[in-house]
Amino acid sequence: MYPLPSVTFCIPSNPNRKPQLNPNKAQTPPALSTIMSSSPTAPETPPPTLERRELGNTGLKVSCIGFGASPLGNVFGPVSDRDAVAAVRAAFSLGINFFDTSPYYGGTLSEKVLGKCLKALEVPRSEYIVATKCGRYVEGFDFSSERVTRSIGESLARLQLDYVDIFHCHDIEFASLDQIVNETIPALQKIKESGKARFIGITGLPLNIFTYVLDRVSPGTVDVILSYCHYSINDSALEELLPYLKSKGVGIISASPLSMGLLTENGPPDWHPAPTELKVACQAAAAYCKENEKNISKLALQYSLSNRGISSVLVGMNSVRQVEENVAAALELATVGKDETTLSEVEAILKPVKNKTWPSGIQQT
Repeated sequence: MYPLPSVTFCIPSNPNRKPQLNPNKAQTPPALSTIMSSSPTAPETPPPTLERRELGNTGLKVSCIGFGASPLGNVFGPVSDRDAVAAVRAAFSLGINFFDTSPYYGGTLSEKVLGKCLKALEVPRSEYIVATKCGRYVEGFDFSSERVTRSIGESLARLQLDYVDIFHCHDIEFASLDQIVNETIPALQKIKESGKARFIGITGLPLNIFTYVLDRVSPGTVDVILSYCHYSINDSALEELLPYLKSKGVGIISASPLSMGLLTENGPPDWHPAPTELKVACQAAAAYCKENEKNISKLALQYSLSNRGISSVLVGMNSVRQVEENVAAALELATVGKDETTLSEVEAILKPVKNKTWPSGIQQT
């Protein structure tokens, strides 16, 4: 999985803010019911909270937004320890309890920084859920039993944890899928049995890798899958796989609701592997939103969050502002809903390239 771009967009001011009364204008006396409801003794409506969803059969309840920690590895520019700690603290205080990293992100830096940030929270370990990965490293891919077994110890040391909640095999399309089934997953099962990981998962871009593996292991062997760039406005191919994954009892995490930067005003990074026609269409959709004073990134995040069959949507974050804006978008979705009119227009623009993706991985034999 490529490092996930961070999400930055502005949330409009509170639409529920009460208008100020004009002292020079005669006011109609309030009704008794209004007076009673505004009485100090009347119960107040609790503020909305970030939704938590069941993750397959794991028993874990993860926040609908997950904190993607790849930006903490300076993948998209330098992030100070102070800013990183503040971002993680803000995320936790606003209801995000799921944090995802990998030794691949920033050459192990993401894990190290996330570990410092979680320790700085000074809360019980049971209050947050951590996922990391194995098999993909800056120096290359290695899905051997020996390497992934060594990997968990290295990651725990960097994270300053005794265990991780989820241990993923990272981007399995870059390995022989038979090796994943016959060597890597059995090694992950032993790690799970040791208590160093509570649950195990697999990640990658092509959707057929999930069916290949899950059809060849015993039910309940793989607890979680992490898919990316397949549940966003331009590509919702993951939706067709949801009934199958549910039948397998697998928890579903979706990453990169902005399609690695395609659904942003600034556009994707130069290295983005999408075909030109997809980039052009997404650029047109972003331009339409900008012309109509809408934010395509917020719309894209809300679109991804709308499917409750997906337990958590991972979003890369590295600042308090990004955290606050992402949570605000989720709460707005829960209380007000998304902008269906703008969404329909954007979907129409993207229809010619709907579900168009790009190749990833090695040739499977």
